[in-house]
Formats: sequence, structure tokens, C-alpha cells
Amino acid sequence: MSPTTRVGESDPTRGTAPQGITPGRYDGQVAVVTGAASGIGRATARRLAAEGAAVACLDVALDAIEAVAEEINREAADAGGRAIAVRCDVTDEQAVSTAVGRAQAELGAVTNLCNIAGIGGFAHTPEQSLRGWDKIIAVNLTGTFLMCRAVLPGMLEHGGAIVNTVSTAGVIGQPYSAAYCASKGGVKMLTKALAVEYMARGVRVNGVAPGGVDTPIIHNFGPPDDADMKLIERLMTPIGFAFPHEIAGAFAYLGSHEADYVSGAILSIDGAITT
Repeated sequence: MSPTTRVGESDPTRGTAPQGITPGRYDGQVAVVTGAASGIGRATARRLAAEGAAVACLDVALDAIEAVAEEINREAADAGGRAIAVRCDVTDEQAVSTAVGRAQAELGAVTNLCNIAGIGGFAHTPEQSLRGWDKIIAVNLTGTFLMCRAVLPGMLEHGGAIVNTVSTAGVIGQPYSAAYCASKGGVKMLTKALAVEYMARGVRVNGVAPGGVDTPIIHNFGPPDDADMKLIERLMTPIGFAFPHEIAGAFAYLGSHEADYVSGAILSIDGAITT
């Protein structure tokens, strides 16, 4: 195996099935996963269910999350996992409240929240529209805040864990990404603020900071016209993109009781880009 060849790289189904499962780790847990229709969200929902969780799969793409929930109910039943599909726009305050209420009513008290819904793209800053800026901030930062706010009252009664998606864009500056970096930098500090505020009250809050991941959103990050490719190369790693299941593993660990002493951490999974 060459240094740049990764396990599963030649497999066209890589990242589509839960891997590295710890059986029973999420027995009795109820998880809400946003952005569950595809990519990291789908992989995380399936991973938690494979470890025994009841999962509320949230996304704006109802048909897609219904398919994910069906996958989970078919594949994870023997492990005690199950799922429901809930359409939710995380930028809509009422929709978030309704979705969390449905998860609690149908599955039980929410013990885990994985904020994975996100959007982004490259743009020269003078060409970044205000509408585009507002949308990126709304989904990535405000959506994360609204979801955290909705689950916190219940978690303060019975404990819980929140894992947010920070991205390398929330850790280091990236070219052509002013809106995306601002949104993810905000998620990073929101994560740390909540961790400090609630650790002593039984709620842990952590973040995962992926680099490039082989998911649909990566196609939104094509270089803008006249981009300086040397700047783009700063974001690349010689081993290529991560697989969704690798990022799902980080969400599964940080949300589990194995990480009971971990709060306020930002776990980078980026092939050493931010090192």
C-alpha cells in the first residue's frame, strides 16, 4: 500500500455503510441529526443507529431523509436502532421547535444532537452577495444556535451531548470563503461558549472540524474565476478527501459516554491541513 492509498479507496461503495461500530454504545439514547439526507449527516445517523440509538433524521429534503430512515429501520433493527424522518429547515425557528418536539414525542427525551446541516461555496469577497452571505450565516451558524437552544431545556433535566460541525474553515483562514469562514468561526465559539456554560450542569458541547470530505457539498467549492490556485492548494492534502464514515466516527465518539470528560474540544479531521 502506498502512503497515499487509503483503505477502501478502490471500493465504489466506500463511506456508504457504518464502519468501526461499537455495539450497544448508544443503547437507550435518542439522537437528533441535522443534514441527515446525505454525506456526513447520513453517515452519522446510520452510525448512531447501528450502535443502538433512536434517531430523528432532519433535513429539508424529505424524500431523501425518508429513504435514510428506511435504511436505518431495515439495517439497524437487530442492533436496537430505529429512525424517523422529520423535514426541518434549521433556519426557521418554529420548524426547529416543531421538529425537536416531534423527536421527543415519538422517540423520547433527546440525549444527543449532531448539528451537521450546512452550506457553503467559494466567491471573491467583492462578488459575495448579501443574500448569499445571509443564507450561509443562517444555515451554518443561526441554524446551529436554534437547534442547540431547542434541545437544551430537556438536556438540562437529564443530561446530554451536542456535537457541532465546525470545519477547518472555523479553525484557519481560507481563501474565497469569507462567509463560510465567518459562519464556521461563529460555530466554533458558540460551541466553546456553551461548553463553559453547561459542563457543570451535565451537558457537553464539542465540535468536529473536517477538511475536505467526499460529499455532495464539496461540489459547491469550485474555484471562482481568476482564483489563485496556490491559495487553493493550501486547502489540499496529499491523501485526498476524507470519507463520510470517518467523520461520523468522530461524532459518535464525542456524543458517547466514552467522552464524558470532553467538552469544548474541536476535533480536527483534516489530513494535517491545520497542523
